[in-house]
This record gives sequence, C-alpha cells and structure tokens, in this order.
Amino acid sequence: MPVAESLVEVDAHRHQDTVILTVAGALDGTTYRQLRDAVIKAALDEPCAVIVDVNDLSAASDSAWSVFTSARWHVSIWPDVPILLVCEDQQARHAITASGVSRYVPVYRDRNSAMNAAADRSLDGRKRARTQLPARAVSVGLARALIAEWLTAWSQRHLIPIAGTVATVFVENVLDHTDSAPVLIVESHRDTVTVAVEDGSRVPAVRLETESGAEALSGLSIVSVLCRAWGNTPTSSGKTVWAVVGRENQL
Repeated sequence: MPVAESLVEVDAHRHQDTVILTVAGALDGTTYRQLRDAVIKAALDEPCAVIVDVNDLSAASDSAWSVFTSARWHVSIWPDVPILLVCEDQQARHAITASGVSRYVPVYRDRNSAMNAAADRSLDGRKRARTQLPARAVSVGLARALIAEWLTAWSQRHLIPIAGTVATVFVENVLDHTDSAPVLIVESHRDTVTVAVEDGSRVPAVRLETESGAEALSGLSIVSVLCRAWGNTPTSSGKTVWAVVGRENQL
C-alpha cells in the first residue's frame, strides 16, 4: 500500500516591506524541497526580509531544519534578502540552533522580535531597478541604455561598461535559448553592482568551453572571468542569472 506524502501549507502575506510566511505541517524528505522553494520564491520578490513562522511546523529530525540554511544559501548573493525564523517553542529553537541553522538564519521567540530585527537592517544605500524587455533583439540595446541611465543616477558610472557587457551576454542568452521576454534587474550596493536577468526557462545557464571540437569561449565563460561572482537562482517560473561586479572589474 503506498504511503501518502507529507504536506506543508505555506501562507504568505506582506507587511510593509517584509514578507511573512506562516508554515504548517510536517517537514521531512518529501516536503523539504517544497518549503525551500517557497522561501526562495518569497526572497526573489526582493522584500527587505523574509520572516518564516514555524510554530505549526514539525520537523522529522533536527537536520531537517537545514532547509532554511539551504534557502538562504540560494539567495545569499542575489538578491541577498535576509531570512528570519519565528519559533515560540524553546526545545525547537534549541534544535534549530544546535543544527547550525541559526548561524545563517536567526531564530526569534516571537514575530515582534523578528520584525524589529528586520527593521533594524539597513539597506546601506541599496538601489534597485527592474523592467521587462521585449523578446526581440532590440532588448540588448535597451538593456545597455537603461544600465547607463541607472548607474549614472546612482554614481556608479565607472561600472557602466562591465555591467553593460554582462547584460548583453545574459539578454542574448535568453533570446537565443528560450522563448521568454527577459526581465532586467540591476542593483547598486556600496561598491558593487549586480546585473540579473530573469527568464521562463528552468534550464540552468552553463558555460560552454568548446564547440564542435574547436575551442570557443561562450559568453558566460567571459562573464565568469570578468565578474566577482555569477550564478543561477531557480524561480517558480524559471530562473534568474546574475553577476556581481566591483571596481576591480572595470573595463
């Protein structure tokens, strides 16, 4: 007789600039990925923080709490949204701490404490812009023009050439390999700029070093050399490909 899979219910609502997820059910091997992806999805909407209320969530083992560490790792560079837990039960809080999760995802006794902690986090002058581009070749030029406009306004003119190069690679990849209309996201934070492009394909962007037996650098190979860091983040509808550039990456 087949064993029914566990279920986790996730209720999301927004309070000012923070997303609060209320989670209920059993956290085990069958629900681990579902819960991780729900937390990642909430973070990718770029709130100031994601607060997860786990008071009605039961973990099959202490190690199962690592689902929140996994979610945080997925969004640690992009979009770098903090994840906080709310847990009233002292024994459960101890299990979360003992498993090492609280090193990356802090846990609080109640929502008010978590909300206050989220409010205390300064964005340090973080600026973001986002726009959907048409699924046509003209998007490459539009992306470069928008980046020049935004980075000029944010006093990051010195990073316009490298950010435009990254955007060109990302947008061209979307147009060449998917049926999506690319979504351009640019963030300025301290001395760095992050360029990200969303698309509707779940296939990760990968470097291609060779083509038909001959050496040929792909656009992503160039991006990997020119940037401080780059990667893929899965979304509910596809993926986001991002790259972080700093002063050392100026062209």
